Formats: sequence, structure tokens, C-alpha cells
Amino acid sequence: VIIPHYAMSGGTLIALAADKIIMDPNAVLGPVDPQIGEFPAPSILRAVEMKGKEKVDDKTLILYDVSLKAINQVKSLVYELLKDKLGDEKAKEVAEILTSGKWTHDYPITVEEARSLGLPVSTDVPPEVYELMELYKQPVRYRPESVEFVPPRATRTRETR
Repeated sequence: VIIPHYAMSGGTLIALAADKIIMDPNAVLGPVDPQIGEFPAPSILRAVEMKGKEKVDDKTLILYDVSLKAINQVKSLVYELLKDKLGDEKAKEVAEILTSGKWTHDYPITVEEARSLGLPVSTDVPPEVYELMELYKQPVRYRPESVEFVPPRATRTRETR
């Protein structure tokens, strides 16, 4: 799989399933911690463990149960995807790191960090990929909270007669 920009969450799972992970030097992967509604599953577990199961309502206990199952399912999937590539112990370690809530769900895992986890990442993106991407320009999105630098226009001076 070739990742020119980012492959977060489900995109990371696709990358982990691939025979090769080829990333642009500035591309990122992301954690694969399950999200339950609006909350990260690991955070639901931590909240219940901090407060105590006897001090939370039934709905929260159900979310706790679903979160535990979801984390175990994704952890098992990541392990299965990686065990033949990384070996048993390293695959378990990476599966734990990517699913445990160590980072927020939008945390960018850089090429260097992916390699430090033991993932076999190459940065040899074929030039043809960039050429192909040039054919499909992405629209500029209006985001009021962002800052965009627009160089000043060159102005022509007119001669007055």
C-alpha cells in the first residue's frame, strides 16, 4: 500500500494488512483504538476503572463492556495482521500500543515512529504516484479557523499622460 498523505484509523488497518507499507516521508498513520459513539473505548474503560464499577450507571457499564470487547477484537485483528511480518511478541506489542489509547485517536504516527514500532515502512514512493496525484487536484476547503498565506498581487503602474 502507498500512503502519500495519511492513513488514519481504518486506513492504518489497511496498511497493516498490506505486503508492503510505502509512505511519503511526511505521511502519517494513526492509532486504531475503537471509538464507541463519541468516545474512545480505552477512555471509557479508564473512566469506569477510576470511578469504580459500583459508582456508574447501567448505561456506562454497558459501554464499558462493549468497549472491552471492541478493543480486544481490534487488538486481535492487528496481531493477526502483523504476526507473520513481525513475529509473535512484537506483533502483540504493536497491537497493544495501537489499540490501548496511548495516544488520542487523531495522533499522527510518522514514518520514524512507525519504524520505531517495528513496522516495515519504506519511503520509496514511485514518482508515478505523484504524477498521478497531480491529475486529481484536491479542492481548497474554506476553514475559517485556518490561516492561509496569499502572496500580494503584483501591480502594474500606469503611465499618466
